[in-house]
Amino acid sequence: MSLAIEDYALIGDCFTAGLVGRDGGIDWLCLPRFDSPSVFGALLGDEESGRWVIAPTETDASAERRYDGAGFSLITRWTTPTGEVEVIDVMPIGRGRVDVVRRVRGLRGSVELNQELRLRFDYGATIPWVSQNRSVEPAELVAIAGPNAVVLRGPAVRGHDHQHSGTFTVAEGETVDIVLTWFPSHRELPAPLDVDAALDRTREWWQEFIDRGQHDDDPRYQELVLRSLLVLRALTHESTGGIAAAATTSLPEQFGGSRNWDYRFVWLRDAALTIHVLAQHGYNHVVDRWRQWMLRAIAGDPADVQIMYGLGGERWLPERELASLPGYQGAAPVRVGNAASEQFQADVIGEVMLAFSAAREAGLTEDAVSWGLQRALLGHLEKVWATPDQGIWEIRGEPRAFTHSRAMSWAAFDRGVEAVEKHGLHGPGQRWRELRDSIRHTIDQHHVDHATGAFVQYAGAVHVDAALLQLPQIGFCAPDDPRMLATVARIEEELLHDGFVDRYVSETGVDGLPAGENPFTACSLWLAEQYARSGRRDDAIALLDRVAAIANDVGLLSEEYDPKAKRQAGNTPQALSHLAFVRAVDALSDTEMTR
Repeated sequence: MSLAIEDYALIGDCFTAGLVGRDGGIDWLCLPRFDSPSVFGALLGDEESGRWVIAPTETDASAERRYDGAGFSLITRWTTPTGEVEVIDVMPIGRGRVDVVRRVRGLRGSVELNQELRLRFDYGATIPWVSQNRSVEPAELVAIAGPNAVVLRGPAVRGHDHQHSGTFTVAEGETVDIVLTWFPSHRELPAPLDVDAALDRTREWWQEFIDRGQHDDDPRYQELVLRSLLVLRALTHESTGGIAAAATTSLPEQFGGSRNWDYRFVWLRDAALTIHVLAQHGYNHVVDRWRQWMLRAIAGDPADVQIMYGLGGERWLPERELASLPGYQGAAPVRVGNAASEQFQADVIGEVMLAFSAAREAGLTEDAVSWGLQRALLGHLEKVWATPDQGIWEIRGEPRAFTHSRAMSWAAFDRGVEAVEKHGLHGPGQRWRELRDSIRHTIDQHHVDHATGAFVQYAGAVHVDAALLQLPQIGFCAPDDPRMLATVARIEEELLHDGFVDRYVSETGVDGLPAGENPFTACSLWLAEQYARSGRRDDAIALLDRVAAIANDVGLLSEEYDPKAKRQAGNTPQALSHLAFVRAVDALSDTEMTR
């Protein structure tokens, strides 16, 4: 059975990513892209779904792990009665190939290690054809399944029952490298990797990324802020610039339930929020690449804009259920693709306009294509902003006039007006101003519970929604606006449970799904940001401390957290959780500077 979600650490090369468990098993790896079918899928099943384990043969071995500075070179130190070894798991950056390196270094005494390899292509559905060449050093094992192939170079292994295994011993001062390389099956076997050069290059690449940024956050949270920025970069596809929402699919929001979704795509909303954070921290080169991705992905009729795309801008993301993977600890179904790509979510153009505005504020200049696209998006939004939609939470129930969606439409026109008036771009600023003011009037009249003075989830609703915490973030109202303070009081009453914040009241059935899920990590961080910006500094620190404590031992946050079982839930690592953490710490730092 797969481990707890927090027991996994990420390795990645900005093309794809794998999850390595505390037990030395790689239980999730899709090759060659984040959204490719898995080769190791035990995360969503068992060992027969594919996994690769390297660990001591001693049953009483203990392990400690950490990342080697910046980046995602994972070091697991194993201690056994006979000695100590380090296993360094890393996916090297660059050079146009996909490799997984597992370097074993002897530190003290000698340790016997066991290697078990179960290759299962196509989400566990396909057992590859395997051949092995033991006449070369290191031995080569080649596995082929349709268009995909991998070669494993390292100590020889023996095949039995559709798996390969073997033992090897590493003594103090010795190093054993094991490298798995993906390649298209119609091409020649790739040359062996120069592991030393690859590791040096990868270490320098990640350190250079950190060094290019601006990091003056609260020192109490700086380590997790830096790790969060690294996660955002790790989820950014190096060739296309698309930012995956997470590295996994179908990790459950509700354990044993059906709220299991594929997050290995580019949500315009999540990517736009990521860009805002990266721009705030000086990563303009990443911001510009995302802007170019956006221009390519949504080129065409603005009426055809989707809320999400593939990493290369692909539009067709059909959702289907897999019979080959039984689900994380029995949570079924396992889904690939995402039907939400076909939904109408009125807020998304607002998020895109906010991202373009952040890019302008960071000093990036507009050209005729990028500004022309924004004008076209606003032209389309003029026609549809009042249409009920599925909203930020992608409900699968009846469309509603969600307050968050309308506030984001307000923000879209507001940033259009700003572009004209502040940056001198050409556009119908007066018409956009009138539309902006009309949307504000609509929200004021129909999206506020006049008995409590709080914003509500949608027009006519009685409950609140954690997404309302974004209203001050986008400038719709001040953090200390009486309506916002009343909304926070209602959120604390309805959604704050066991110290963490739910997205909304799922028992109302508004989402069209069975009731019940775990608190959404980003929502708790939005509340921490709100606390910081409305003068509740101590409450902000307490909530930030609470969220920081649920990050795993290598600083990763998943989508949700189960405070009763004290375990992470949902897809991991989640870009939205990490960017929300950075935003909340930034807010705390900003308020400290103004005290």
